[in-house]
Amino acid sequence: MSDSPNVFQKRLKQALAEKGMRPVELAAATGISKARISQYTNGVYVPKSKAACLIASALGVSEAWLLGMTDSRKRSERSNISEVISSDKIYRIPVFESVSAGFGAYAVNEVVDYIPTIINNPYDVEDTIAIRVTGDSMYPKIEDGDIIVVRRQTSVDSGSIGVVLLDGGEGLVKIIEYGSTWIELRSINEKYPVQRFQGAEVQRLRVVGKVQQIIKKL
Repeated sequence: MSDSPNVFQKRLKQALAEKGMRPVELAAATGISKARISQYTNGVYVPKSKAACLIASALGVSEAWLLGMTDSRKRSERSNISEVISSDKIYRIPVFESVSAGFGAYAVNEVVDYIPTIINNPYDVEDTIAIRVTGDSMYPKIEDGDIIVVRRQTSVDSGSIGVVLLDGGEGLVKIIEYGSTWIELRSINEKYPVQRFQGAEVQRLRVVGKVQQIIKKL
């Protein structure tokens, strides 16, 4: 599957034709500007998650199909969360298979799923992603297979659970502690030692996000 502009453009035009909807009508139905819809239909841009979700909903197809990630056009059943939470606060955010993939450290930036998430501030939507965690270093708070919701940001308060990239590649989820000349990465699982980066070694680390929510596996 592919989320390339060509695949998205082709499927967007197909869905519009089958729906009997013109681009200007799609703009009205989604609240997205006519100029932006024109850019999507002409293959200039592929929409971000929120816009793709709005377009897919208006056209009655799945967001994953529209973006070229699956051949299934069927939309997922709507979560009953919308029955108790205002729908304008519920957004479908992308789930990545690894920390590094989610933050573009590697060439493969694969989205494996989308999940509904409550986000109160719409300005945070574009910077919010989910990551499927592997390993047990943060057990029992975060277990292997759990999903964490992360807000992209370049700093976190000392003592927060954050996401860091080590040497520009390996992605880590750790408690981040700051000292005057050092940064420590702490695991909750006591079998993992504290990692201290002192002086110039601090430059090996780059904070890329803060863990906002933990979704436990069933």
